Amino acid sequence: MSTTTPLRLAVIVASTRDGRFGPTVANWFTARATEHAGFQLDVIDVADHPLPAVLSAHPDPAFHPLRERLGAADAVVVVTPEYNHSYPASLKTLIDWHYEEWRLKPIGFVSYGGMAGGLRAVEHLRQVFAELHAVTVRDTVSFHVAWDRFDNDGNALDPDSAIAAKTMLDQLLWWAYTLRNGRAARPYTH
Repeated sequence: MSTTTPLRLAVIVASTRDGRFGPTVANWFTARATEHAGFQLDVIDVADHPLPAVLSAHPDPAFHPLRERLGAADAVVVVTPEYNHSYPASLKTLIDWHYEEWRLKPIGFVSYGGMAGGLRAVEHLRQVFAELHAVTVRDTVSFHVAWDRFDNDGNALDPDSAIAAKTMLDQLLWWAYTLRNGRAARPYTH
């Protein structure tokens, strides 16, 4: 595949709580990603795809429709809140129900929450994705006291947020092309 073939970017909305703020953050981010050249978006809202809490030792590959969508992604952005200094159980369940789908793909983060802005959730996720042989990009987008950072129309009040999103998307683009070309050129052994 060439660098002119659009990359598939899966944007995962991680929160499933009633009254969640995740869709506001995700809608803002997907607008930034749409403006960024080179990505075809697939928004995956975990609330629309409940998974069983108990993971089978040998899950049926056809069990869940997200398997194909995650597998087709060249890059992933996780939009996550911080719950109790970490990420939501719904996201952990999604991650654990899939394995190969994360491998050798770049992962970016848009986090939100209280004073920490979801950054503790991001740091925990970096460890999980490293175990799955995924590559997390350095820069993130973070909204501290998130409900005060958006207007009534869902626009981020701080223009630096769009700059942070562009920086992360640029990193994702580089890693997505590099890893996609690497997967095509040589099998990965672990």
